[in-house]
Amino acid sequence: MRHRTLFLSAFSTVIMAATLAGCGDNKSAPAGGGAGGMPPAEVGVITVTPGQLSLTSELPGRLEALRTADVRARVSGIVLERLFREGSDVRAGDVLYRIDAAPYRAAYDSARAAVARAEAAQMEAKLREERAQSLIGKKMISQQDFDSAMANARATQADVQAAKSALESARLNLDYATVRAPISGRIGRALVTEGALVGQGEATPLALIQQVNPLYVNFTQSSTELLRLRKALESGQLKTIGKQAEVQVVMEDGTAYPHVGKLLFSDLAVDPTTGTVALRAEVPNPDDFLLPGMFVRVRVQQAVAEKGITVPQRGVQRGPQGAFVMLVRDGVVAVQPVTTGAAQGDVWVITDGLKGGEQVIVEGLQKVQPGAPAKAIPFGNAATAPAAPAAK
Repeated sequence: MRHRTLFLSAFSTVIMAATLAGCGDNKSAPAGGGAGGMPPAEVGVITVTPGQLSLTSELPGRLEALRTADVRARVSGIVLERLFREGSDVRAGDVLYRIDAAPYRAAYDSARAAVARAEAAQMEAKLREERAQSLIGKKMISQQDFDSAMANARATQADVQAAKSALESARLNLDYATVRAPISGRIGRALVTEGALVGQGEATPLALIQQVNPLYVNFTQSSTELLRLRKALESGQLKTIGKQAEVQVVMEDGTAYPHVGKLLFSDLAVDPTTGTVALRAEVPNPDDFLLPGMFVRVRVQQAVAEKGITVPQRGVQRGPQGAFVMLVRDGVVAVQPVTTGAAQGDVWVITDGLKGGEQVIVEGLQKVQPGAPAKAIPFGNAATAPAAPAAK
C-alpha cells in the first residue's frame, strides 16, 4: 500500500512538470504566426491621397444690420399721431409720427410776411438809389445824399436775405414736425406714444430702423493663423483664391445657412488686447431669417492647396510631443508625427508628416500598439481619405 502511494505521487509530479513545460513553449512562440499563435489584429485604415483642397477657417461671428437709423424728434412738441406698425417694413420718406405743428406753422407764416416786408423796403430803396443816380449827374443832390441812398439799398438787400433765411428755418421746423423714415428697412417698437412731449431740450428717440437684407457678419481671426497663411502663400504651398472669397454662415445648431455671402475686407491692424484681426462679410437675407445681433460661426475660404492631404479627425491623436497618426507599414503598426492645419468638417488638414499613399488607422486604435503586427482592412468602402471640397 505504501509503495502504491509513492508511485502515484511521483506520476503526478511528472505530469505537472510536463504541463509547465508545455506552457513555457507556448509563451515563447511568436504572437503573429506559428501553429497555435494569435492572428494579427484587424484595423480599419484609409489610404491618404493628395488632392486639390479649398482651405476654409471656421470662426465665431456676430450679425449686424447693413444700415441702422435712430429716428429722433428734431423739434419739440406733443406727439399727435403714430402712423406705422411696429415690426413692419418701411420705406425711406414714409411718415412715422406727426408732432403738433401749429406753433411752427404760425412761425412760418410770420417769417413769410417778414420776407414780403423786406422785399417791399428793398424795392423802395432801389428806386431811391436809381433816382439819386440820375440827380447826382446834374448836381441836383449832394454826394452825401447819393451815398446814403446807395447804402440804404444795400442794407435792404441784406434784410431780404436775412428774412429769407428765417423763412427757410421756419419751413424746416414745420417739416420736422412730420417725422419721416430716413432709410428703408425694418422698424422696431415705438419708443413714445401719442400725447408724449418730445424734443424738449434733447432729440428724443422715437424708433429704430434697421436694414436687414443683406446683413453684415463681423468676425475675427488670430493674427498667428493669418501670418501662417501668408507665409504658405508666399512659399507656394498654397494658392490664393482667384475670385472673391465666399463665406458660409453656420447657425448655432450646426446647420449651414443656405445663402452664401462674400468677404468684404479685413482690418489693417491687430487688436493689441486680443491679438486678432477683424474681418467683415456680407450675407444675403431675403427671407429675413437672420437677425441683427445673432451669434453665428463663419466658414470663409482663404486659400487652395493643390496637393492637400486630409485625415479623419478620429485618426489623429495628440500627445506631449504633438499630433500623430498610427500607420500600418509592412504589416506592422508605426507612429507618424504630423502637423495639422485647420479642421474641414470632420477631417483635419495635414500640412506636414504625410506625403500620400500611407495607410492611416482610423478604426481599432485601441487594439494595437507601436511595433505590433496588424492587418489593414479598408475603412468602410473607401480606400482614400475624404477630401475637402475643391475650389471652384
